[in-house]
Amino acid sequence: MPTWLEAGLWGLAGASSLVIEAALATLVRLPVRIITGIMAFGCGVLISAIAYDLIMEGFRSAGIQPIILGAIAGSLVYTIANWLVSRGGGHHRKRSGHQQKNTNEGGGLAIAVGSLLDGIPESIVLGVGLLGGSGVSVPMFAAIFLSNLPEGLSSAAGMLKAGRSRTYIFALWGGIALASGLAALLGAALLGEASPAVLATVNAVAAGALLTMVADTMIPEAVEGERGRTGFLVVIGLLVAFALSHGMGEDTAGGADQSAISNDAVRMIGWGVHMYGPSAAFHS
Repeated sequence: MPTWLEAGLWGLAGASSLVIEAALATLVRLPVRIITGIMAFGCGVLISAIAYDLIMEGFRSAGIQPIILGAIAGSLVYTIANWLVSRGGGHHRKRSGHQQKNTNEGGGLAIAVGSLLDGIPESIVLGVGLLGGSGVSVPMFAAIFLSNLPEGLSSAAGMLKAGRSRTYIFALWGGIALASGLAALLGAALLGEASPAVLATVNAVAAGALLTMVADTMIPEAVEGERGRTGFLVVIGLLVAFALSHGMGEDTAGGADQSAISNDAVRMIGWGVHMYGPSAAFHS
């Protein structure tokens, strides 16, 4: 299978979680705190992938300059584009409550464009990641898939409350999933002969855009609904993604056994989640 076609399929698979969670939102009415808790966890997963699978790997292959220039450029481009989308009514596109504009107030196109804006950078990353010849990055794919789950769930719930139809919701997320697959395909096809410095710069641009998206659109939703638990869930999400990434065969100091490290990490994370559940300190 050609690399560009494989990249397109992986991009489509990563974005498919948007459609899955949109379907769940239309079938089951979940409490806001569950939706925002999943959102907080997804923030941590995505932050880990950005830091270790995009920025750190780019630094190792091409040095610091492409990372700084690319990340700043990606952040600026996303900030400007998000500002334009917000002016058109797409500011609350990830909100699960009643913040989104009602259908009679417009904003549908802005929500669609904004959601597409959020999904394209991560899909390009998947496509570019295949160019190294070692296959898709499992941690990066897992991060994208898991972070898309709360996006689709939260945004679809908000759209339903704003009066948008199920047809609109499925058409929107289905279209974004296809566009994400196309973005991954184009990323692999156009950058097949690119140098390590160019690839590192592209990944840094995506990293800057994704981190800005997390801060501007995902964390506000998580903080508003979680009432104090957001930080803990972000940390758990980051640790899960980090454990996954560093259990995939990378060398460790002292030659420590990878499976033992991963198992220890999972046990520690499980202990943290167990302590989190009954803790009266977190109760509202």
